[in-house]
Amino acid sequence: MIPSLLVILMGSIDCATTVVGVFYSGDRELNPLMASIVSSGIGAFLAVKIGATIFIALTYIFARQVLMRMPDKNGLAFRYSFRFLTFAYAGLLCYLSLAVANNLLVLIR
Repeated sequence: MIPSLLVILMGSIDCATTVVGVFYSGDRELNPLMASIVSSGIGAFLAVKIGATIFIALTYIFARQVLMRMPDKNGLAFRYSFRFLTFAYAGLLCYLSLAVANNLLVLIR
C-alpha cells in the first residue's frame, strides 16, 4: 500500500507544479500528449492527470495482490514477475521524480 501512496504523492506534486507552471506562470507543457489536454483547460488536465495517477497506483496494488497469490513463490515465474513489477515501480518513481524536479526548476527560474 505504501508504494502506491508514494506514486499518488509524487503524481500529485507533479500535477500541482504543472498546474502552477502552465496555468499561472505562463510556461508550457513539454509532453505533446498532455499539451493537447492542457489546451482544453485546467479541468480536463486535472481529470486526466489525477485519474491516470490513481489508475497506476491501483494497478500496482492489484498486480502485487495477484502476484502474492501465486502458490510457488520460489519458482522462476514468480521471481521474474516480482522483479519486473519492482523495476517497473522503480522506473515510474524515477520518472515522476524527474518530472517534479524539472517542474520545480522551471518554476524557480
